[in-house]
Amino acid sequence: MYRGLLHSRQNPGMQIQKILIPLGSLALLLVAYRSYGWAGAALVLSGLVMWLLLHFTRTLQVLKRAANRPVGYVDSAVMLNAKLRKDVSLLHVIAMTRSLGELLTPKDTQPEQFRWTDGTQSHVTCVFVGGKLSQWDLVRPQFAEP
Repeated sequence: MYRGLLHSRQNPGMQIQKILIPLGSLALLLVAYRSYGWAGAALVLSGLVMWLLLHFTRTLQVLKRAANRPVGYVDSAVMLNAKLRKDVSLLHVIAMTRSLGELLTPKDTQPEQFRWTDGTQSHVTCVFVGGKLSQWDLVRPQFAEP
């Protein structure tokens, strides 16, 4: 029951996007074939493959940069908090922090919670539902006055 509630709160545009992009690509391929024959279909197909390769390359670059940093570390939690926006992807947040977040929830459960901490022990906890940022919270430690 709890899992069903979470899925019903997901962005419906995200579900439609998972269907429309492949259908749009197929429609574009069919229109190119009907208009220009195999040459048109080859041109559209090569464009689609290039688009996929660009996304794959970007993903690998983000993960390569994140692999060289400690898990869950960010230079400034306050600056990260200021840059975050609702519905950005986990990959986008990893690219901003250049670090994989510390996973706080059990693996493969929804929603996912990740934490990034800076050198002053301030941290940002982000909640991702379906791979998209739904909420986040900045916690700054209270220091005692001398």
